[in-house]
Amino acid sequence: MSEENTHRLVELAAEAYVYGYPLVFDLMMVETCLHKGFGSMAPAPFNHFTHSDRLADADAHFVSVNNDTVYSIAQLDLSGGPVRLHVPDTGGAYYVMQFVDAWSNNFAYVGRRATGTEAGDWLVVPPGWAGTVPGDVRGVIDAPTSVVTIVGRNACDGPDDLAQRVRPLQEQLTLTHLEPGEHRTGLPAPDAGVPEELRFFEQLRVWMADFPPSAADRAYQDRFQPLGLLEEGPSPYVPAGAALVRALTEGLALGKERVEAASRPGAGDGTPGGSGGGWSMNPHLFDYNLDWFGVGTLDSSEWKIADREASYLARAVAARVGLWGNHGYEAVYAQTFQDADGAQLNGAHRYELRFEEPPPVEAFWSVTMYDTPDYYLVANPAGRYSVGDRTPGIVYGDDGALTVHISRERPADPVAAANWLPAPEGDFRPMLRLYMPERSVLDGRYGIPAVRRVDGSAHG
Repeated sequence: MSEENTHRLVELAAEAYVYGYPLVFDLMMVETCLHKGFGSMAPAPFNHFTHSDRLADADAHFVSVNNDTVYSIAQLDLSGGPVRLHVPDTGGAYYVMQFVDAWSNNFAYVGRRATGTEAGDWLVVPPGWAGTVPGDVRGVIDAPTSVVTIVGRNACDGPDDLAQRVRPLQEQLTLTHLEPGEHRTGLPAPDAGVPEELRFFEQLRVWMADFPPSAADRAYQDRFQPLGLLEEGPSPYVPAGAALVRALTEGLALGKERVEAASRPGAGDGTPGGSGGGWSMNPHLFDYNLDWFGVGTLDSSEWKIADREASYLARAVAARVGLWGNHGYEAVYAQTFQDADGAQLNGAHRYELRFEEPPPVEAFWSVTMYDTPDYYLVANPAGRYSVGDRTPGIVYGDDGALTVHISRERPADPVAAANWLPAPEGDFRPMLRLYMPERSVLDGRYGIPAVRRVDGSAHG
């Protein structure tokens, strides 16, 4: 193979990595939920919920997991027919059931913002289904792929609220088959004989065939034919020649570099005219879904990336930094790595984050601490992972302002300790979450205050 042809295949493999990373990463998380569990949640088979029995903590090794809500997660397999979801009445309390297809598209929402908080049943149907819809369901949710993740979140104010209010709601969430049928017990298995360095492409090949995307995406992925990604039957990667192996491995590394580079702060994910102070807030991080708009979604140009090919990198970045995150109109996530002077945030120093007025939301808000580069919750002796408007005992100033104190060690001052957000020893990244954000957040008029360093030298 000529060097020119090798270069072309390397570039093609990099494009395939960016395109396919969300599918592979999503389905690897589906497998984890099926067989190992998720954070504190036990594993559960297809079409069964598993519930968190506590707010997420440092044991929940999941990218940017939240500490505001307790999760109820179900992996749906619709290959044997539709599944009926029952949701209970939450009495006005915030909750959301987010529906995510195998490609990580958010294609439907049920919950306070989308459908209200009263009880009801919803029918989740597989692609191409043309059966009879029961008359007593509130609506039909058309799934783009035969495997779907439901990410349920119930707002929770702490252990007492979890025990007395949230857990009974979790127990009322049910999934039932509409009709008898054969259902998967696991995902299609990649060929075990494929070398580890080619495993990503084998996963992508098998899962791309089993969970086809939209027609427009299928037209795009036709370009990957020279890589063997469209071949059916036995894996082309078991007998792959040296030239193809080289192209795939170099392309994988190049694709990873592109996703990582685009995931870094300052890579174009900030809101124009928005936050400043080192914060990047992108209400449109999850706008890569261009084809599937079901119950509770907003099908408008405001919430779609105009360039389809650009949407593939955006989708990969969203999976990398916040898999299973919501559209901006459901919740907005802002992150920062820097203080007001542009220096990297680090646990060797002490900081303050002062809100002159509460962030503009219709539900609630919080600031959560994460380490880098994994974006996991940070273990700390206080067992506190976030601070927000529902944190018990937080203290507001006489002027109504709230100052969050960020440091590795607990502040000596009682007021500062009440508003303390523990930091790790090394670099960190706080994230501000705004649930049901107001318009000023979505259009960039709201600016998040900068994190200010308040010590003159290394702390501790």
